Amino acid sequence: MSLVKIRKRMVSMETHYHELGPAPEQPLRLAAACAVIQNPYSGRYEPDLMPFMAELRGLGTTLAEELVDVLGGKDKVEVYSKATIVGLNGEMEHGAVWHEAGGWAMREVLGRPKAMVPANKAVAQAGYRMMVPVHYIHASYLRSHFNGMEIGIQDAPRPDEILFALVMGDGGRLNSRLGGLLKKNVEGLDGQR
Repeated sequence: MSLVKIRKRMVSMETHYHELGPAPEQPLRLAAACAVIQNPYSGRYEPDLMPFMAELRGLGTTLAEELVDVLGGKDKVEVYSKATIVGLNGEMEHGAVWHEAGGWAMREVLGRPKAMVPANKAVAQAGYRMMVPVHYIHASYLRSHFNGMEIGIQDAPRPDEILFALVMGDGGRLNSRLGGLLKKNVEGLDGQR
């Protein structure tokens, strides 16, 4: 019997055309793919979460592929992240399974970029909104790509559910000018620089 029972899914995208300065040549797009599933361990302690984590890889792959399609191909993706909101009858560890399952899936779909996948997670009620940090997929220290996107669904997660999300985008902040490592200088060997 499957541990992953989906109630609903959602994809959303923000398109940023300009900030206070000049408009970019191409608008910045940030997209999130979310899935709301029944929490198989709601209201109880489960010592072995590994089977759940392993089964979630399929969901992670589905959401990652959907985001790649929305953004126009994996070569367009420059930033990524993941997030979980666990309903009130669950625990933080029920959401932490997404670190490996969601992060692994995104890396596989994107051709195994080296930078760690940032994350956020919470235990909260339905309608909770969360800011999800994103950064460059090949180098965590690329300041121009430190950004974020809000995720959440009005009726989720219910107390016995978990909302899992992946976030991807096709560029850094508009008009970034705070120095540090430049994209053209990224080596991409260690995931940091």
